[in-house]
Amino acid sequence: MIKGFKEFIMRGNVIDLAVAVVMGTALTAVIDRIVSGIINPLIAMLGGQPSLGAITITINNAVFHIGAVIDSIITFVIIAAAVYFVIVVPMNKLIERRKAGLEPEPESATPEVELLEEIRDLLKARN
Repeated sequence: MIKGFKEFIMRGNVIDLAVAVVMGTALTAVIDRIVSGIINPLIAMLGGQPSLGAITITINNAVFHIGAVIDSIITFVIIAAAVYFVIVVPMNKLIERRKAGLEPEPESATPEVELLEEIRDLLKARN
């Protein structure tokens, strides 16, 4: 059971996913600061409220925090735009350049690496 867990943890995609979560968390913190430090003061300047969270609607003693929802929507849109322009657009350009032959394909494994992979696979099969 421990061996299976170790193999699961050491897979490349698990490590990539962990890095993506950490980067996403860091990006979220940056975007939250942009919204709270730039967007909210602009709204306060234009609308007279200190932040979007202060905007509420009261109906029959029920308070709806509509500003918090709008704040979350703005944050989501900014994060989506940042991911699109920082990750998706450059990757699409790289794919286009590779298809056009302007960007070289990644080099294939050298014979030494292929031999080492073969040895690794044989050792793994033996265990």
